[in-house]
Amino acid sequence: MKDIKYHIYLNSEERRLLIGSLNDLRNKLIAEGRYTDLVDEVLIKAANAKIKKIKVVSKCPQ
Repeated sequence: MKDIKYHIYLNSEERRLLIGSLNDLRNKLIAEGRYTDLVDEVLIKAANAKIKKIKVVSKCPQ
């Protein structure tokens, strides 16, 4: 079966909150003595993700 990839677009504030939240979750799991493998993978992907500028066009009725 083919892996499904998802793309999300975040601004700088949302990206900062995502990385901070994942780091808090990782620290909590370490304190409980649980595995952090999955959180580590997502944290690395979020931190190393390319920053791509996109143009947002709003189609609001005037």
